Amino acid sequence: MIGLISATSAGAAARDRLAAAWPDRTRVYEGPVGDAVRAAFAECEQLVCFLATGAVVRLIAPLLGDKAADPGVVCVDEGGRFAVSLLGGHAGGANELAREVGELLGAKPVVTTATDAVGVAGLDTLGLPYEGAVAAVSRALLDGEPVALEAELAWPLPPLPVAERGAYTVRLTDRALEPGPREVLLRPPSLVVGVGASRGAPVDEVLELIESALAEAGLSVRSVAQLATVEAKSEEPGLVGAAEQLGVPLIAYPASELAGVAVPNPSDAPLAAVGTPSVAEAAALLGGGELLAPKRKSAGSPAMATCAVVRRPARGRLAVVGLGPGARDLLTPRAVAELRRASVLVGLDQYVDQIRDLLRPGTRVLESGLGAEEERARTAVAEARAGHAVALIGSGDAGVYAMASPALAEASDDIDVVGVPGVTAALAAGALLGAPLGHDHVSISLSDLHTPWEVIERRVRAAAESDLVVTFYNPRSRGRDWQLPKALAALAEHRAPSTPVGVVRNASRPDESSRVTTLAALDPASVDMMTVVTVGNTATREIAGRMVTPRGYRWQASTEEGAR
Repeated sequence: MIGLISATSAGAAARDRLAAAWPDRTRVYEGPVGDAVRAAFAECEQLVCFLATGAVVRLIAPLLGDKAADPGVVCVDEGGRFAVSLLGGHAGGANELAREVGELLGAKPVVTTATDAVGVAGLDTLGLPYEGAVAAVSRALLDGEPVALEAELAWPLPPLPVAERGAYTVRLTDRALEPGPREVLLRPPSLVVGVGASRGAPVDEVLELIESALAEAGLSVRSVAQLATVEAKSEEPGLVGAAEQLGVPLIAYPASELAGVAVPNPSDAPLAAVGTPSVAEAAALLGGGELLAPKRKSAGSPAMATCAVVRRPARGRLAVVGLGPGARDLLTPRAVAELRRASVLVGLDQYVDQIRDLLRPGTRVLESGLGAEEERARTAVAEARAGHAVALIGSGDAGVYAMASPALAEASDDIDVVGVPGVTAALAAGALLGAPLGHDHVSISLSDLHTPWEVIERRVRAAAESDLVVTFYNPRSRGRDWQLPKALAALAEHRAPSTPVGVVRNASRPDESSRVTTLAALDPASVDMMTVVTVGNTATREIAGRMVTPRGYRWQASTEEGAR
């Protein structure tokens, strides 16, 4: 919950805007400012104070406790010009909150955390538990000193500007190690603990068993991702309580699924009790992985719990990102976030150049030239399978004549895939032309490099007969100069010579151009591969130099009657 505190009418007006925009995230604190700040500090995860920073500093100074537990605090000035991340930039989420508040109120976010200021991923912002000399290693990263990354297992980390060797170390490990004086340990959630329990098994007995099993195997409890058991034990208080104390979910599987898992230590007792010869080992192994600690029983007499530990393989992450038509302000915030999250970027060289300045230090860039789409798709999937966080980029929307389809044809269910939509060329061109896509429409690529011309022509004729607005992608190149005239001729069999046609080149880029002509007047020689051609349907009109396709034929009829 975000506590909102203000002292003046101007502050209250801005406060109320936030409260209205985020009704489920915010709580307004009324009354004397000091009392309101103290109450919100104790009750909320974050605060937005519409007060001077000096006043807030004096009010919260006596309340400060632990960096990891204090709420994030953002200050907004009386004029609403700045949203200042004052406290808890990383741990309290104040840096991101300042950006959100700034976007909503039109204020400039002020973030002074060093890693955020220079674009380096903070070691305490990676979403992983961490131990060790975070400040010293972060300072070394910022100063450009050599910092080594020693990843004992693959994990989709964001980019870090690390070297092969260095006086400082970032170690990714689930082993029970103590960090060195110049070392940070990152704890990936790689361990699954399978647990079984008799009815009434005490929480303490279950926890002691889990901790002793991990210690004996040399594993860190901070890398436990979940406890797993059989459905019949999903509400067993000892297991539920152990999961709560460890801060992880308790996952339960049907006995029939567990019974199909091959385990080294099956037993008749659980088979008779819950319908599977193994609970602990089978539940831990069900998602795959390496059995690091076979089934063991708790120390009670009689033993009331069992557990086993498995290291799950890392799931790499592939984000397929559409960059839009070219203009930076048409690149979505979600696309920017994925570009900054990826440690590996794969893309066409000219597209990489468009967004190279957005990449974080340490991003590995794998770029290639025109005509290597399948190779880029295979490379991106292979990097994700190796456990990396990968962004595969394409222009427009990555799912429209771009990289999503070849990449997903290569990918299987062993990686996580995220699609990030982008503004595709038909939409960018349509916005410049007016409203040509106001009714049913279709996009057709005239490139026969991957699709036989016979198939393309059949689709063009079907669109012509169906009276659909048609947007042609890849309309004409040096080696393909006859397809566009044939496609236009097919449309001309069903549409008047005066049908409006929009021609847009390099939409949203510095040298963009757009014009509206007619089906009879369009010169195919004026079109190239950087052009999108949109042919209207029988209802499309040119109005004040713009292409307009009515939203519906009834609406068109009523509009025409009103005009008469």
